[in-house]
Amino acid sequence: MMVNGLILFIQVGLLALLVLLAVRVISLVRSEPIAVGRQEIWPATRDTVATDLPSNNSEWPVASRRPTPEAAPDRAELITRLHILAGLQERDCRVKGLALATAPDAVKAYATAWLYGAGCALSDKGSRHSEALAGIVAQTINRKTGMRQPQAMQAISTLTDSAVYLACFRAGLEGAEFWRYNHFVPPTSSLYDAITANAFI
Repeated sequence: MMVNGLILFIQVGLLALLVLLAVRVISLVRSEPIAVGRQEIWPATRDTVATDLPSNNSEWPVASRRPTPEAAPDRAELITRLHILAGLQERDCRVKGLALATAPDAVKAYATAWLYGAGCALSDKGSRHSEALAGIVAQTINRKTGMRQPQAMQAISTLTDSAVYLACFRAGLEGAEFWRYNHFVPPTSSLYDAITANAFI
């Protein structure tokens, strides 16, 4: 009697293990790609696009992933990028003999215009030339140069009144756009070049 009970217990245990193995195999099959010849088919998602049937007359369509465009940075990421870029440019100016912290207010205003252009390049189209972006730039320039935020906001709001501001803005726009993809600012678009080309210092 005891032997029969032990055999029944072992059979139930083996059956439970078999069911567990089947469940695990099914979950793995659903999450892993299916091999078709030398190609793989991923489960369809909104990121995949089915193409025509392959030439070997397989009944499975081939799926391919579309490259996703770079998403626009959120506010925290934009602030981080602007601080990094401003820090790199401030250091470049200092190495070349221009200390922005002790520079005249006009030079700091040029730096503000440059950084505002950089902010526009690093923002999505809906956030460019916004009050929020101007505020972020004013805070950043305050930390890097000591220029008061109201003065920085004034320089941004009068950007189109000055050819020098516009030249610095354009240099910042081009420099940040290049930096975004190549991780350095070309000398012709640098903050130092924009300031020295437009100011007598």
